[in-house]
Amino acid sequence: MDVIQFQEYGSWHDSLTKNDLNVAAQNLEQGKVLYFPALSFELQDTEDRLLSPDCLKPPSKNISFDFRSGILKGSMHESPLALNLIEMLKRFSEHSLKLIEGVLPHYCSQLSVGRTSYRPAEISGRTSSYRKDDTRLHVDAFPSAPNQGHRILRVFSNINPHGQSRVWRLGEPFEEVARQFLPRIRKPLFGSSALLKALNITKSRRTPYDHYMLRMHDLMKGDLDYQIKAHQCVFQFPPNSTWIVMTDHVSHAAMAGQYVLEQTFYLPVSGMLNENLSPLRILERMTGCNLV
Repeated sequence: MDVIQFQEYGSWHDSLTKNDLNVAAQNLEQGKVLYFPALSFELQDTEDRLLSPDCLKPPSKNISFDFRSGILKGSMHESPLALNLIEMLKRFSEHSLKLIEGVLPHYCSQLSVGRTSYRPAEISGRTSSYRKDDTRLHVDAFPSAPNQGHRILRVFSNINPHGQSRVWRLGEPFEEVARQFLPRIRKPLFGSSALLKALNITKSRRTPYDHYMLRMHDLMKGDLDYQIKAHQCVFQFPPNSTWIVMTDHVSHAAMAGQYVLEQTFYLPVSGMLNENLSPLRILERMTGCNLV
């Protein structure tokens, strides 16, 4: 099963037993989803009005907050509703970090906090280019924000007030995905990384690792035959549940659902229990090259 459940974990301040800590970390690094069906993120009274897709500023598909810069993006509203959004996202970020401390404490010393996002729009039926279509199986990679081999660790929580689950498809193990798509990818052109950075197309240097991951992301989404025939399962995350997943490793697609919170963390492979399980090390073994 691609999803490992922790039924009794019901508070953001809980901690797992020593045995469960090992189970959680080992399964996460092997490409499983850690699922907490009883862990809900409670809204404050003033935040109920945020449960509307009208919060989004077109054509944004989510609202994001960067605590380092204090910048809120994707929101239609000015203050005071924007202040409510910021306070909700700040609180979810703090809760998510507490969850990681309780479930994956050995990561904390090397973990860096990324953006916090809110996804108030229904994902099913949304029109977008195939590269931005998250209903297609993919592994995460970002065109403008290279992560240079760091793991992408994400915490999700479904806050839907209408009983609607967040429906995901979970695909094949990363190594199987890479074995299928890596042969289709040409090596990056010499000097392309420096040019992309000089033109401000990327925020930092796009390493060969980022090149391969981004091309794999695009090829997966663009291959409709693969989307249908790849080994996969469907899992529903109901309201008031939370899950943790390394989205650079796990092939996933969000098929339906509305009102989801998400916190991104970045982890260097040196912070893992077994860095040989990371996409970086897998791709380096398969290409025979250092990729960062």
